Amino acid sequence: MVKVPFIPPKLPPKLDYNALIKEISEANRSLGELNGLLVNIPNPDLLTSPLLTKEAVLSSRIEGAQASLEDVLKYEAEEKITEANEKERDIREIINYRQAMRVAIEELEKRPISENLIRKIHYVLLDSVRGTNKDRGNLRRIQVFIGLPGTPIEEATYVAPPANELPQLLSNWEQYINSDKEKDPLVQIGLAHYQFEAIHPFLDGNGRIGRLLIPLFLYQRNLLSYPLLYISEYFEENRTDYYKLLNSVSSNGDWDSWLRFFLNAVTTESMKTKGTVMNILALYNDLKAEITFINSIYALGLLGIIFAMPIVSFASIKEHLRAASTQTIYNLLAKFVDAGILQEISGKKRDRVYTFAQLVEILK
Repeated sequence: MVKVPFIPPKLPPKLDYNALIKEISEANRSLGELNGLLVNIPNPDLLTSPLLTKEAVLSSRIEGAQASLEDVLKYEAEEKITEANEKERDIREIINYRQAMRVAIEELEKRPISENLIRKIHYVLLDSVRGTNKDRGNLRRIQVFIGLPGTPIEEATYVAPPANELPQLLSNWEQYINSDKEKDPLVQIGLAHYQFEAIHPFLDGNGRIGRLLIPLFLYQRNLLSYPLLYISEYFEENRTDYYKLLNSVSSNGDWDSWLRFFLNAVTTESMKTKGTVMNILALYNDLKAEITFINSIYALGLLGIIFAMPIVSFASIKEHLRAASTQTIYNLLAKFVDAGILQEISGKKRDRVYTFAQLVEILK
């Protein structure tokens, strides 16, 4: 049976907002509570790096990457890896995702979400990983489809629009995501997320970029002070429903079911992120008080480093802590270990690696 490419109707569709009032209200309330907490954080850097790393891990896992949060943190601390090349490629993909988010945040200070923006973050996302040969930074020029590896297009679960349809589809998508005509912005980003995945503008990386755009949109609209709502965890835990409901929009025009799922994801992850943020801040404040007994002017600096990088080595600390000497760093590390804040996990006499287990546990 010949599969015909699907060309999604232009945005916006007609929606029955009355059928979604409950989900819209709960999602906005939960998101507002999270933002109320974020607004009053004196040092958001404590949160952005560990939470973004976690999101990068979960978003990449949806695409099949197997590396864990600890794998990524340990890799960066050691600056090398001894496992199979497959795991190293997974880790590089996760690190690229995090870097793509940082590039996108910088770009949003200058311009709104656009085709140029997604092409720029696509270029970063596919740097030196499996998708390097997938025309990074450029829109696809050929027909693509989604299906099991090695299956022909006749057995595809989804056939994307022809490449020549991309300019007008992306133009409509860009105009819509930057418009203020939709009644509710959470509905708007839910619609835009589906549309981006349906357009499938790149040869690879569409899913990760589509998920990355969700917190960026909320940040751009000032619904979040920092783009710290990462809902890949919900999508990963409900992966079958995630793909099924996206497909149901394409096959049946079932916007309501998809939007309910999406809004529930926002509600669930807003509440979960709020709890995580509160736990991280409580831990930081507790340890900040505790390290006053450590006689070092660099103690607070090291505390900030391990919140940003919960697995560290001497080399990674030295890079970020402007201490007077290497012996100062060794002495400070020993004090953090004696205090139970850090634990040595490499079992080596040289090039030791330390974990900030309390924070890693919060992030799991």
